Amino acid sequence: MMADPPSGDRTIAFVISDVDGTLVTSDKSLTQRSRDAVRRLDAAGIGFTIASARPPMGLTSLIADLGLRHPIGAFNGSTLLAPDGHILAEHLIPEETARQAVRLLDGFGLDIWVFARGQWNLRDPHGPYTDLERRTLQAEPTRVEDLGPLLVGASKIVGVSADTDHLAACENRVAEALGHGADVHRSQAYYLDVTPYGRGKGTFVDEIARRLGIPRARIATLGDAANDMAMFARSGFSVAMGNATEAVKRAASAVTSGNDDDGFANAVDEFLLTR
Repeated sequence: MMADPPSGDRTIAFVISDVDGTLVTSDKSLTQRSRDAVRRLDAAGIGFTIASARPPMGLTSLIADLGLRHPIGAFNGSTLLAPDGHILAEHLIPEETARQAVRLLDGFGLDIWVFARGQWNLRDPHGPYTDLERRTLQAEPTRVEDLGPLLVGASKIVGVSADTDHLAACENRVAEALGHGADVHRSQAYYLDVTPYGRGKGTFVDEIARRLGIPRARIATLGDAANDMAMFARSGFSVAMGNATEAVKRAASAVTSGNDDDGFANAVDEFLLTR
């Protein structure tokens, strides 16, 4: 899909990128071309930051590697971080909603992770995708017998399954059951995220615009998953990755190549730095 780059009063002033499936490759690495693309944005006077389903601990190395200087969105944007890692703003899942979510995910036979108290908490440290998450976050999980005490302060709850078809079927059922108590989206085919209601990547775009005094029409966003579509809707220009689903591609202004083919760097050069 091709699109004309923004022009006039819609010239891009700031870029927000998703991380997994977008900025980094499938093996969670940041290519040199992506690093260089961020530097080219900076040289052009275009601000840059990231918004991710990851917890703060999983963003630390990227913040340092890319020299980020603006607020960062963790937990799908519901937690706002300063570049030095301190919390600027935080929203939690209401306790009763969190308890209902855990009951639902348990009932669907999913492994459950609870991100709370600055930790990644779970009952089975050898469950599906725990090794991948260790590499992604560069951190070890905290094993607990009972998730219950954590649910008074949960930032994100994740249902995990290697059966991606089953997880997809669970998504709508969990979302319908929780209603306005929480946002429910798959951040990966194997992760079903439960996060604070109405505090996603779309509101992160709004927060960046407010804090930095930049019109949303001059903000560009990049992503690959359904949880990125709210970000697309709130920005002036959006780019879907080639590895995104067709629904995500249709929601974007333009489509670039996949995350394993330097799609982020290609988008910067083809769409975001072009006048």
